[in-house]
Amino acid sequence: MQDLRKDAAPERLPDFLVRPDPQDERLSTPVTGIDQTGREVEIRVVTERALTLYLNAQEIVTMMTIGDRPDLLAVGYLLNQNMLRPDDRITGIDYDDDLEVVVVRTERETNYEEKMKKKVRTSGCAQGTVFGDVMERFDEIVLDPAARLRTSWLHALTRKINTQPSLYLEAGAIHGCVLCQEDRAVAYMEDVGRHNAVDKIAGWMWLNHVPPQDKIFYTTGRLTSEMVIKTAMMGIPILVSRSGFTAWGVELARRVGLTLIGRARGQRFVVLSGPERVEYDALPEAGEREDPRHARKGARSEDDAA
Repeated sequence: MQDLRKDAAPERLPDFLVRPDPQDERLSTPVTGIDQTGREVEIRVVTERALTLYLNAQEIVTMMTIGDRPDLLAVGYLLNQNMLRPDDRITGIDYDDDLEVVVVRTERETNYEEKMKKKVRTSGCAQGTVFGDVMERFDEIVLDPAARLRTSWLHALTRKINTQPSLYLEAGAIHGCVLCQEDRAVAYMEDVGRHNAVDKIAGWMWLNHVPPQDKIFYTTGRLTSEMVIKTAMMGIPILVSRSGFTAWGVELARRVGLTLIGRARGQRFVVLSGPERVEYDALPEAGEREDPRHARKGARSEDDAA
């Protein structure tokens, strides 16, 4: 793709430059079971694989992942843990499928032994972790106050994303994250943990020099502190989820000036931080509800209780 340097004006990107490949046989496997009638059925279930990440000669972490895009996951993880600097030069990314190891090599010598002692397990599924000094940079983040989200864009995005062929629709048990620009879903990543999907997008943006200031981040998962921290560290000013919020996630979003939108299903949503960025150019139709064919499990129970 075109080299989009961070000091250049953001350019319009097309829909789905990166998208899920639900037909990739490495990402799911057929399993035979018995359904509610006692009949034998075959369904596809998501594959989990261990991936051990090294930064130069140092082992950093072992992650459980579906196994696609290990280079993006590795780079994004290191960026979101403050282990890669914005001005670092990557000299190589080596992946060994048999050993399930990815090695990121940098021109700068690195040593994060002390940092490794300050791990904090997050609320993310698949045992997400952050390191204790991540918050040292958090209060220095400045998100673009000029960024905007039109409600017409949000309506279009939820429709596009929820109807896009994906591993979720094929096998379930997975999270999706999408980098968006205006009404276009630019890069769609999936993984067993939402933190992995976020890191893949962070890695893709960094390696392709995609600027963050006019982007929107969409996730299927909860708006937790981890999601807010990672989105803000990526420099993206707007975070949207079809799921709900945690109190600390809301507090951190307000602290850093991140626009935080949850329960975005169909044409409905709730804004708990940064409402000044939202432009109401399209109001929801009376009685409008999300097509149940595209609703995820958590959404259905909340709709029934509403």
